[in-house]
Amino acid sequence: MWRRAGPIRLRLAEITGRRARRPQGPPAPTETFSASAPASSSLHHNLGTFRNSVGAPPSRSLSTKTEGGGGRECWSCGAKGAFLSCGSCRSVQPVDPAVDYFRIFGLDRGYDIKDNSLEGKYKDWQKKLHPDLVHSKSEKERAFAAEQSALVIDAYRTLSKPLPRALYMLELEGIHVDEEKTINDPGLLMEMMEIREAVSEADDSQTLEKIQSQMKRKLETWSKSFEEAFDKRDFNRAVEATQRMRYYERAMEETVKKL
Repeated sequence: MWRRAGPIRLRLAEITGRRARRPQGPPAPTETFSASAPASSSLHHNLGTFRNSVGAPPSRSLSTKTEGGGGRECWSCGAKGAFLSCGSCRSVQPVDPAVDYFRIFGLDRGYDIKDNSLEGKYKDWQKKLHPDLVHSKSEKERAFAAEQSALVIDAYRTLSKPLPRALYMLELEGIHVDEEKTINDPGLLMEMMEIREAVSEADDSQTLEKIQSQMKRKLETWSKSFEEAFDKRDFNRAVEATQRMRYYERAMEETVKKL
C-alpha cells in the first residue's frame, strides 16, 4: 500500500528540552510501503510476543531530500560558504535544510560506509557544536549549537548502523517504510519463533554468542541485498530487505540482553 505523508520533522528535544522544527524546502511526495497481513494468527501472536520483548525501534530523525550548495552566508560575519559552523569567525550556524546526513560527514550518498569514516568527523563536529563548549556565546548561538549538535548526533546514529542507514536512504528517495507492519512470510515468522525459543533456553554465553553470530551473518546478507536492490533502484526489493533486517537486528538485541 502506498500513501502520501507530510514533511519529516527533526526532533531536537533530547538536547534542547524542547521541540524544534527544521526548516523545510518544497515538500516532496513520500511513498509508504507496508507489509501484508500476517500469514496466520498463531504465528502473528508469537511474533508479537518476540517483538514486544525486544521493544520498538528507537525513533529517528530523518532529513528530507533537498539540493544544497557549498554552504550559506554566515549570519555573524557574512562570510560565504558557512556550513554547520563558519570557517571564518567560527560562529555556529542555524540548521540548513539542504544538508543531508552524508554531507555532514563529507561522504557521498551510499550504503557502504566504514565506521572510521564517521567517528573522527563526529568527534570533530561535537568539539565545535556541543552546547557545553559554547556556553560563553550569545543565547542565539547557543540555541543554534544545541540544534546542530542534536542533528550531528542523530546523523551519526543513523549512518553508523545498517538498518537505520538503509531506511534513511529510502527516505531520501521519498520512500517511507511502515516499520510496524508484519511480513507475510510464514517461514520467516517460524524462524523468529525458533530463535526466540533458542535464546530463552540458552543457559551459557557460548550458546548465546553462537546464536548472535548466526543472526549477524543473516543481517549482513540482507544488508547486501538491500545495497544491490537500492543501487538498481529496485525499491520494492530494497524495502523487503529492510523488513528482514529488522527481524534479525531484533533477534541480535534479544541475545545481547541475555549475555
